[in-house]
Amino acid sequence: MKIGELARRTGLSLDTIRYYERIGLLPPADRNAARQRDYDPSILTWIAFLRRLKTTGMPIRDMVRYAALRAQGEETAAERGALLRQHRDAVQAHVDELHACLAVLDTKIAGYAGTTREDVNHDADDQRPGPAHDT
Repeated sequence: MKIGELARRTGLSLDTIRYYERIGLLPPADRNAARQRDYDPSILTWIAFLRRLKTTGMPIRDMVRYAALRAQGEETAAERGALLRQHRDAVQAHVDELHACLAVLDTKIAGYAGTTREDVNHDADDQRPGPAHDT
């Protein structure tokens, strides 16, 4: 598929696709007789995976490292797995922090819904330590 179709199907801009190629996130595309990029449809799966890594906050340097390891082949499977496990641990920690924040918000919302007294301070500290729980 040509770069325009890849852009349309992935939502990436042409500049982003070219940038991803330049830094090694995308393998170099084959070229057709007119020297236009010609992508294999399997690139769609790879781009979807890269989007998930980006959405979960993986730094681009780690994404590039993963892509380089992937390009080296099966002998890097253990290292790729370790990189993904490390990232998963960071994602899980962030999810846990978000759940704690969500619980504080739910408590605050329930307090607003359940009282009409004007002297109640709903913005008072919930008595949980740490910056993630400050109100």
